Formats: sequence, structure tokens, C-alpha cells
Amino acid sequence: MSDKVEDNRQAQSAAYGEPLSDTFDRIKAAFGLNQTSLASVLGLSAPMLSQLNSAQRVKIGNPAVLNRMYQLHELVEQLSSGQVAAQNIAERLEEIKTSQATMGRTTQMMASQAPDTAVVAGIRGLLRAVASGTELRDAAEQLADTHPDLAEVLRLYGTGPAHPALEHYVAHKDLF
Repeated sequence: MSDKVEDNRQAQSAAYGEPLSDTFDRIKAAFGLNQTSLASVLGLSAPMLSQLNSAQRVKIGNPAVLNRMYQLHELVEQLSSGQVAAQNIAERLEEIKTSQATMGRTTQMMASQAPDTAVVAGIRGLLRAVASGTELRDAAEQLADTHPDLAEVLRLYGTGPAHPALEHYVAHKDLF
């Protein structure tokens, strides 16, 4: 593996928590997708997915594609934990394929437009787009003593698994 590809894989790990090839492989295996069908669900061209998968490119620039990737990642977790039945996967994949990332003035506006899982995926995607996992963990540690609730949000949504973030969101969404 060339130094540039290895550097790009490390940059992907910093941005997304792992190289995109690992994420894509897990999604393809969970849903029986090939690379072309995964590209279709994500809304990427097959060549672009190939470049991201091989670490020739580092980041996903389109917010809608990033949001779909996080939704797929979350759906893998939901399938493996039994929260979603296998017979519902085709319908959920189609919902994800047609979903659009939206930028709203408030989380409440976003919540009215998307299911809780999509809102949480959007929040997680936003945090991970602006900071690496290491940066989010460091920020949470710095805030822990003075702003513990904000530190918890950074940990849950920025670096933790999707399910606890979803539980946190559901418990707090009625407050806004």
C-alpha cells in the first residue's frame, strides 16, 4: 500500500472513525449489496465510491451522501440488534436512497421533516464532518467539569455508537 493511500486511510479514520472501506464492507455484507448497488443507495457514482473505498479520495463532500452513509451504518446496527426485521430492509434502503439532508434553523424543524434516526444521523454526521473523533473526545474532556451536559452530547453523538445517541435524542427532543 502506498504512503498516500495509507495517509488517506488514516485521514478517513480520523474523520469517520474508521477507513471508509471498512464501513462500506460492513454495509454491503449486512444487506447483500454489491458496490454498484451501494453507490446507488448512497447517491454516488460507482467510480466515486471506488475512489473513496480505495482511499484515493478521503472525504465525502455531499452532505446528503454523508447522511445516507450514517443512516445505513445505523440500519446495520438496528438489524444486528433486532430493532429492524430483515423483511423491512428493502423498504428502509429505498427510504434512505431517497432521503435528503436538510439544513434547518432549528433541530425542531429538522425533527418535523425526518424520523428520529435520520435526525441523529444528521447530528452525528455534522459533528464528524467538522471534527475528528480525537478532537471531539478532547473537547468533551475539556468541557466535562464546566459543562457536563454539553460534554455528554459531544461524546454520545460525536464518538459513541448510534443507539445511545438515539436514546438521548428521544429523551430530550420534547424539550425544544
